Parts: sequence; C-alpha cells; structure tokens
Amino acid sequence: MTLFQISTLSIISLLAGWLPYRWRRAVILTLSLIAVYWLQPVSPIRNLDFWLPTAAIGLTLLVWAVTAPKETDNIRWHFLYIAAAPVFILILGATRYFDPLCCLTASRPPQLVQVMIACVLIFGAALVVNRFSPSSRRLARVMIVVVIALFIVLKFQPSGIIVSSGLRSIYGQDPAMATVLDISWLGFSYLAFRLLHTLRDFQTGRLPSFKSDEYTTYALFYPSLTAGPIDRSQRFIQTDLRNPDSVSNYGRLLGIQRIVIGTFKKFVIADALALIALSPQLISQVNSTLWMWLLLYAFSLRIYFDFAGYTDIAIGIGLMVGIQLPENFDRPYTTTNLTWFWNSWHITLAQWFRSYVFNPLTRSLRGSPRHLPSWVIILTGQSLTMLLIGLWHGISWNFAIWGLWHGLGLFIHNRWSNWIRPYTPQMIEKHKLRKALNFGGWLLTFNYVALGWVWFMLPEVNLAVDTFYKLFGN
Repeated sequence: MTLFQISTLSIISLLAGWLPYRWRRAVILTLSLIAVYWLQPVSPIRNLDFWLPTAAIGLTLLVWAVTAPKETDNIRWHFLYIAAAPVFILILGATRYFDPLCCLTASRPPQLVQVMIACVLIFGAALVVNRFSPSSRRLARVMIVVVIALFIVLKFQPSGIIVSSGLRSIYGQDPAMATVLDISWLGFSYLAFRLLHTLRDFQTGRLPSFKSDEYTTYALFYPSLTAGPIDRSQRFIQTDLRNPDSVSNYGRLLGIQRIVIGTFKKFVIADALALIALSPQLISQVNSTLWMWLLLYAFSLRIYFDFAGYTDIAIGIGLMVGIQLPENFDRPYTTTNLTWFWNSWHITLAQWFRSYVFNPLTRSLRGSPRHLPSWVIILTGQSLTMLLIGLWHGISWNFAIWGLWHGLGLFIHNRWSNWIRPYTPQMIEKHKLRKALNFGGWLLTFNYVALGWVWFMLPEVNLAVDTFYKLFGN
C-alpha cells in the first residue's frame, strides 16, 4: 500500500468506528470489496487488474458456498448478499463509461457485457454449489486442489509465463513479451491460506456456520489483504465481527499509534535501509568482506522493519473498526534460539503451518507401523514444513534452500535442547554461565538467520554461493 492508500483507509476506518454496529459491519464489508480492486497493481495484460480481484471475490463466495450448511437460517439474506456482490462488480465495471467516476481499478474496466457474464457465473456457481451439490466434502477437496493449483501457477515462473503468454494471445497482445510479473495477484498468498484453512476445518468438522457476508469480510478484510497477518475465521468472526460493542477511544488511539509506528518502520527505516541492503545489483559491486556483512545486516533489518511495519499498519486500521488482528512479530531478532525465532517471526504463518502441516504429518509418522525413531520424525516434519514455507514465497531453488536451511537449523536446535536438558538446572544456578549462553545463543541465532537471508534474497543459487565466498573472505 502507498502512503495515500494507507491514509485514506485509515481516515475512513476512523470515521466508520463511530458508526452503530450494523452500519459499521456494512462499511467494513464495502471497504474490503473496494480495496480488492483499488490496491491491485496495474498489469500489462489488458483488464487483468479487474479480473484478478473479481476472481478473488468469486473464489471466496465459492468456498463459502461449499462449506456453508445446506439448510440454514435466513437463506434469503445469504443469497441476497451473493446477488449483491455481482451487482457491486457490475457497478464497478460500469464506471468505465463515467469518466469522472472512473476508476477504482488501475486501468479502465473491461466491456460491460463481459462483466455481466462474469457476474452471472459467480452468482450461478455459488447458488448451484450451495443448494444443489450432492457432496460438499468432495467439493471441498476439489476447491483445495484449485486453490493450490492457482498458487503453483502464480509462484512457479515457467507456468506463470505460459499463462501470461496465453492471456496475451487472447487479448491480441504479443505473447513474446510475457513475464511472470504480468500476473501479480494482490494478496492471493494470504487469501489462499484463509480459504485452505476454512476448507480443512470444514473437512474435519471444526468449522462453525458463517453468513456469506461475514465470511467475505473475513477472507478479504482490507487491512490484512496485502501482507497479513493470517487470522482464523473462528476468531475473526465469532470474537470480533459479531461483537456489537462500540469502538472505544482507547482503541482508536491505540490504532493511530500502531499506524504511525508502522508507517515510520516501513517508509522511514526500511526504505532507508533498502539503499544499502543486500540485493543482486549491489553484490556485483562489492568485494570487501566487511561491506558484504554490512549489506547482509542491512537487509536483515530492512525485511523486518518493512514487514513488521505493514503488520502494525494493518493491526492499527483494524483496531479503528473494532477488529483485533493477531500479532505477527514479537522482537524476533532478540531470541536466543531458532525455535523461539520462529515463534516470534511471522507468527501467524508459522502457526498455520504448525496446525495444518507439521502436527498432522508428525502424528501420521508416529502412527506408522514402521515405528520410526523420534529424530527421523522430527527431522522429516521440520524439514518438510520449512521447505513448504520457503516455497510459499516462490517455487524456486533459492526459496527451497532457504526453507531447508531453517528446517535443518530447527532440527539441530531440537537435538541440542534434548542433549543439554539434564544440565539445565545446574546452569540456571550459575548466573554468569547462563548470561554467556544466552548471549552466545542470540549471536548464533541472529547470524544464522541473517545468513539464511542470502538464499532468500538472491534469485540464483550461484549468486548466493558467490556471496558466501565474499562473506567469509574468499
């Protein structure tokens, strides 16, 4: 988000916080639908900055239709909203004919006939799925495959180029100009996690019943659309969205404070550090070991202040409308081991993978008839979980290695913790030894994480290897 977008959403949210409960909920939903289009960056593919947000709304409605009970109260209200969402899209598309009102999208919307067809498909699909589908659990599996497939297309460069080339051909544009950056679907990574969490909880019978407008607000909540955090539908809807209490003055002040702090972190500290942070362009110009370490530490701080700044802004805007988003960072660079680091860095992402990947996987391995050793189960669970976290950022070798780097580090720390546990009571009694171990743990953890950013930042493995040579004076 730009400073203008942050300021605009903050002011509107502050005003919305004064509204009565029902009006406030309606404004939150409307802002979420508008933000999906307004925050979407322009694409060189014609009309794609309109169709991608529309697809986000359509996917959200489909997932709700799959997971909502077949027999539910106020069914007319549910489908009144499902019909209202396409109407909103239609009105947005119609702005192409009214220049003073055009446009919330980065470029002019497509022809109105095309928008009408899309709206009918969205409404019809949601209606058929929710009211007439024979097996919702089977459809839930299909939707999980669809969401994961879309994620792979967006995150895997060759498939992204193929799709971009195909779309360019459809619109009469040059396919040879296709790049993976053509399909930049704002917030899809976070939307995918919300949709997958909903589908998995539905499959396991842990998902409560939600109204269609409630679920749409949760999935597309405008402050957390671009950079998280990843909230759970049960907490978001049942605890906050259904809470009719008015927003307190303390909540407003705290929200403003978080927005100011987040803006300073992102647009002052992080953007200043970006000038000297590790990047493919700078490493070719630096041969000094000292300067290379400076670039690495600058990037380590920059990525924290950038991401934590956006999180503060999202939490602050949420507080203004009575939504308490979960914290995503808790002083991660002060932790003394890698396990604590991942309990403090991108907390909601780590919790999501712990709940839906690590725990089910290790339970399955423990129940295996082969009776695998505990260290094999832990190594497999941590390595695969961190590998998937790496690939979530992008399906490429550098992100895969970054994930495995942390998976191996977590396994080593787990083995170390088990070995040293019998000696812990004696070390606690020795104050100086405890302080020395804590300092050593912090120093080792911070540098291990910092070195991992080399794999994360540099898109080519050979560049990362060359950087390691320069860091260690070779």
